[in-house]
Amino acid sequence: MSLIKRNGLLPTAFPALFDDFFGRELFNWGNNSYSATSTTVPLVNIRETGDNFDVEMAAPGMDKSDFKVELDGNMLTISSQKEHQQESDQDGYSRREFSYQSFQRSFVLPKDVVDVEHIAAKYENGLLHLTIPKREQAKQKAPRLIEIA
Repeated sequence: MSLIKRNGLLPTAFPALFDDFFGRELFNWGNNSYSATSTTVPLVNIRETGDNFDVEMAAPGMDKSDFKVELDGNMLTISSQKEHQQESDQDGYSRREFSYQSFQRSFVLPKDVVDVEHIAAKYENGLLHLTIPKREQAKQKAPRLIEIA
């Protein structure tokens, strides 16, 4: 919860409404890695170069088999579901623990820019890395000097 300075000019009927509205992190446009349900969502870095788009997603503790990367039209979706169960019986005591973790991030790719046949993904050291190449006609050309006649 954030502290909000009040000047005492608001009637007492409004504080609960304004506390709820202004108490949320509406103005935190920075590195907020929580979804609307207060669950952790992996952060993503996207970089565009002349030849491709590079996407990096920080997801430590996962396996490459935990990810699903899907392209539907120009919508790229990265999702994961991971379930862990542990059971033990010792000295007449039973213990069962389980956890479930999932997320989904979707990105709209520019139309007619991406070479969808050559998208590559790899996962190593807790980082999912996607390379999304651009079509030849969409690649940035080097500057050209135009002579003046």
